[in-house]
Amino acid sequence: MNDQGEKGEKLEKMRHSASHVMAEAVGSLFPGAKFGIGPVIEDGFYYDFDLPRPLTPDDLPIIEKGMREIIASDSPFTWEEVDKDKARRIFCEQPYKLELIDELPDQLLTIYRQGSFTDLCRGPHVESTGEIKAFKLMSTAGAYWRGDEHRPMLQRIYGVAFETEDELGGHLERLAEAARRDHRRLGKELDLYSIHEEAGPGLVFWHPKGAVVRHIIEEFWVKEHIKRGYEIVYTPHIAKLDLWKRSGHWELYHDYLYSPMDVEGQEYIIKPMNCPGHILMYKTRIRSYRELPIRWAELGTVYRYERSGVLHGLARVRGFTQDDAHIFCRPDQLEDEVIGVLELAQFMMHTFGFSDYEVLLSTRPERYAGTIEVWDEATRTLERSLARLKLPYMVDPGEGVFYGPKIDIKVRDALGRGWQGPTTQVDFNLPERFDVNYIAEDGRERRVVMIHRTVLGSMERFFACLIEHYGGAFPVWLAPVQGVMIPIADRHLEYAQRIKGELLAEGMRAQVDARPERMNLKIREAELQKIPYMLIVGDNEVSDSTVSVRLRSGDDLGALSLQGFKAMAKGAIEAKR
Repeated sequence: MNDQGEKGEKLEKMRHSASHVMAEAVGSLFPGAKFGIGPVIEDGFYYDFDLPRPLTPDDLPIIEKGMREIIASDSPFTWEEVDKDKARRIFCEQPYKLELIDELPDQLLTIYRQGSFTDLCRGPHVESTGEIKAFKLMSTAGAYWRGDEHRPMLQRIYGVAFETEDELGGHLERLAEAARRDHRRLGKELDLYSIHEEAGPGLVFWHPKGAVVRHIIEEFWVKEHIKRGYEIVYTPHIAKLDLWKRSGHWELYHDYLYSPMDVEGQEYIIKPMNCPGHILMYKTRIRSYRELPIRWAELGTVYRYERSGVLHGLARVRGFTQDDAHIFCRPDQLEDEVIGVLELAQFMMHTFGFSDYEVLLSTRPERYAGTIEVWDEATRTLERSLARLKLPYMVDPGEGVFYGPKIDIKVRDALGRGWQGPTTQVDFNLPERFDVNYIAEDGRERRVVMIHRTVLGSMERFFACLIEHYGGAFPVWLAPVQGVMIPIADRHLEYAQRIKGELLAEGMRAQVDARPERMNLKIREAELQKIPYMLIVGDNEVSDSTVSVRLRSGDDLGALSLQGFKAMAKGAIEAKR
């Protein structure tokens, strides 16, 4: 094992051990506490508890203090192998542990002890509590036992742990920066979108500023697709249940579908996917091999059931718009079409400022449609496409969709965090289910191959990623307001309005701050709203027909002619800086 691997293994053991130390501290603070599970997670650990009262933020420092005392005692971690009967006696007052014991297939189980705490655990752990280094408890949250919303709600405590205080400090700084960039906070502060419990969780309302950014993205998306031979289509939001049974979604995707609704004695469901609609349009007439490939793109809004516990701002919602497309092609065209999709995805990512990403090849899941032979051929096609583009990738076993393997691209934002982005999926199965064919050169019917793909992901998640990547300070071409006129006094208001009109006529998004407030306050608020350009006008600007330009960074560019400002702003917009 290399040094990095050894360090990672050591850190994982330390974090696992920290979760046990935390459980011991919680048990001391709350006698009679019931213990769930306490695994290692990225950067740290958590443990789930059933406690006599709700935890508060004030409890965390007290639990931390208890942990430090346990660490200072340098108590050894010892393990013992026991049979199920002995395990039941040891955990006779721990119902969650008893449930796990009953479900485990092994007759011999491992328990670990340190200090006053005993846990059902496979390990491994560090030698003693004294080996646990820099840690901090971060937050509490509710968590259903076993992730089942019909089971008891437990209280989860999250912690992070590192080998050194410097590493811990660096991590906390990154978390603080992530909090400043959180799209949920910035979405409210910048008036971009909202989600309302009255309407239902996971359903997004796009405010004017957010809608402007979305419109720009969609307009650019349509233009680039048309340039590459795609045609734009639209499909209904609901369809008969029988359609989704035929597609396999009702059987294999059932947990994410909403209940059927009765319409004149027929069962309909709201659509979770756009693909069956595109297939129905394809089948409206006989297609020749000469017509293929057919590339149909749709900004299609779909609805999928997500548990309320996993909803997260724009990143995990119940209603979202996919930048969807389906390509119907011949088998001999498949590899080139996959390459075309990947090249478009790379172009889109670079245009929006994402140059760091990782590529994953997701293979056959446990529940799948079609034959293994078809799956293997589809997977080989994706592998050849990646090889031709010389794109390094990792295999993600079992993470394909039920109808085919896929290539997922995860983009990394300014903080290095991964976001699910473009996906390319090869599908031999839906064409089989729907008998989707073309007339080949020999006059016979042949089965088409379908490619399902997105090059952004969904508008909602992509917008969340953009907000956090740029910290709300969008590039000029995407900024909902590109320039704000700030008159120093009321007598300068007419001039400010005239400049605004000229900028609007040039296609720029401009506003006038006509409030009777101090100039410095207006500038500060424009900076907080992340507006790229502040154009301040007073007596000198009116007499010289100029504007004094400040940037949201705080830089003062001084007086510019209106034409000079327009040229500068247009250059930034056209270059998509």
